[in-house]
Amino acid sequence: MMPLTESMPKAMAPYRGSTLIAGGIEEIRQHIPYVHVTVGYRGAMLAEHVIKHGASTVFNTEGHGNCWWLYNTFLGLLDEAVCVLTCDNVVELDFDLLEHEYDRIGRPACMIVPVRPVPGLDGDYIFETRQVIDRLDRDDPAPTYCSGIQVLNPRRTRELTAEVEDFKLLWAQLIEKSQLWVSRVYPQRWFTVDSVAQLARLEQLGITWRSSAQARQPMPRGVDPT
Repeated sequence: MMPLTESMPKAMAPYRGSTLIAGGIEEIRQHIPYVHVTVGYRGAMLAEHVIKHGASTVFNTEGHGNCWWLYNTFLGLLDEAVCVLTCDNVVELDFDLLEHEYDRIGRPACMIVPVRPVPGLDGDYIFETRQVIDRLDRDDPAPTYCSGIQVLNPRRTRELTAEVEDFKLLWAQLIEKSQLWVSRVYPQRWFTVDSVAQLARLEQLGITWRSSAQARQPMPRGVDPT
């Protein structure tokens, strides 16, 4: 935990005149009509903040894992493509290309969006055969690792898995069924923040939330698990 999270959630860490999560929501809302946010630590504070910046719905998931919402909220009933992002990601992303890629590979239960490893940032390395993920490994290096960005079909994912609260456990079940895929579309730039030092490094790199998509065909929904 960063020292500043003693008084606020990490998602509200200040960045470029806004916060990590507000910048993401305001950018996403230009292309995705519904943005749903899960809140835990200091949930009331974060809920007020994200609603102010355009969140459609807020779910209190305090005490639960990062995929609890999939089995315990109405979002799990959706039979459509849902983009899942984390509050600490700052990326440059093309939602239109991402949706076309999801369609191209047959709209699997879940598609992970990879990134190239960034020194100093941890991630689960991706091992795949023709885009079907065989294994995720934190220690064995590979050319790409998980970014925290996914496109998934909640209803299909629920039908294929037993209820768990952590995406790593969910992914393990999907790997067994050959239903965890990896995208060939990457973010143009990507960074994630887990410490004050990483927040300072992000400031130095100057990465900001940027996205693009064709307004005539937006991706239906976005979920931001905090």
